[in-house]
Amino acid sequence: MGYDFKIEKATVKKEKPADQGLGFGRYFTDHMFLMNYNEEKGWHDGRIVPYGPLPLDPSAMVFHYAQELFEGLKAYRTADGKIQLFRPQKNIERMNNTCDRLCVPRIDPDLALEAIKAVVEVDKDWVPHSEGTSLYIRPFIIATDPFLGVHPAHTYIFAIILSPVGSYYANGMNPVKICIEHEYVRCVKGGTGMAKAGGNYAASLIGQKKADEMGYAQVLWLDGVERKYIDEVGAMNVFFVIDGTVITPSLEDGNILPGVTRASCIEVLKSWGYKVEERKLSVDEVKEAHKNGKLNEAFGTGTAAVISPIGEFFDEGEKLIVNNNEIGPVAQKLYDELTGIQWGKVEDKFNWIVKVTD
Repeated sequence: MGYDFKIEKATVKKEKPADQGLGFGRYFTDHMFLMNYNEEKGWHDGRIVPYGPLPLDPSAMVFHYAQELFEGLKAYRTADGKIQLFRPQKNIERMNNTCDRLCVPRIDPDLALEAIKAVVEVDKDWVPHSEGTSLYIRPFIIATDPFLGVHPAHTYIFAIILSPVGSYYANGMNPVKICIEHEYVRCVKGGTGMAKAGGNYAASLIGQKKADEMGYAQVLWLDGVERKYIDEVGAMNVFFVIDGTVITPSLEDGNILPGVTRASCIEVLKSWGYKVEERKLSVDEVKEAHKNGKLNEAFGTGTAAVISPIGEFFDEGEKLIVNNNEIGPVAQKLYDELTGIQWGKVEDKFNWIVKVTD
C-alpha cells in the first residue's frame, strides 16, 4: 500500500558535520516527519517538513503526565551507496506494544514503515559514509491535549527526527566498566519495564549519575523485588558467556526491554550452534562463575552501540574483571556479523534488511 506524504522542503539547508567526531545525538538533519491524531480522524496528515520546534501548549499533557514513547533504529550506507534499514518492523512492533501499555493509539505498521523510509529518503544525503557511522532514526509519540487531569489523551503527534551518528561510546568498542546498582530499581513486574517510555529513562538517571561519579560507563539494574537477579544495563540488554553457554535475562516478567539487537544476537548465536539460555540470572551466579574461572565474557547489546563488551563489574566494593578487560570472541564475532549485515558486507541470510534506496 502506498502513502502519499506531503513534503515541504527546507529553504535553508544546514551545514553537514564531518563524519569524524559525529558523536551521538548531537546533530539533526534538515527535515522531520509529523502526523497528528484525533478521535474523529485517527492518525492523519502525515507530512515531511523542515526540522524545527514543535508548537505546544504549556498545558499539553505530555509535560505533566509523561504520556509519550519513542523508538530508535538506524539507516546505513552500503559500500555501493545504497541506504538500508535493519529490522525496522521489529521496532514498529515494539512501538505499538508500548502504545498499548501507555494507552496511546496504535499506528498502522505499514504506514509507520513508509514514514520512516520517506523521511530518510528526503534526507539521504545525511547518511554518513565512514565505517562505523550511520543515521540514527528517532520516532516518538507525545500526548498534546491542553488539559490538566489524569486520563489518556485524545490528541497526539507522531514525529520522526534523524541524526547522523558515530560511536555511542567515546572509546568505541573497547570494553566498558559497569556498576551494579543496589539502592535504586528501574522497574518491577507489572510496571513499564518492557515499554520504551521516557519515564523509564528519567527514573534511571539517578543510578547513571552514581555510576558516572564513580567512573563507570553504565549501571547494571537488578530486579525490583529480590534485588538479586540481573535485568539490564541502562542503555542495553546484557549477555554473559559462562562455561561456553550464552545466558541473557528472560523477558517473561516484563521487566526488560525486548531489544531488537538482543533478539538478533540470539537468532545468530543459535544459527552458529551456540547454546543460548534465556532465564533468570543472579549476581551471585555471575560472581561464582567468575570465582571459578568460568565467566568467559560479558557484553551489552543495543541499537546505539550494537555490541558493547564489558570488561569490569563493580559490586559494592568488589571488582570483577572479565576476560582480562579484553573483547571476547563471541562479542567480536557477533559485532562483525551484525554490522556486516547492516552495512551490506555480509550476506543477509535472515532477510532482515529493508532497502530505502536501490
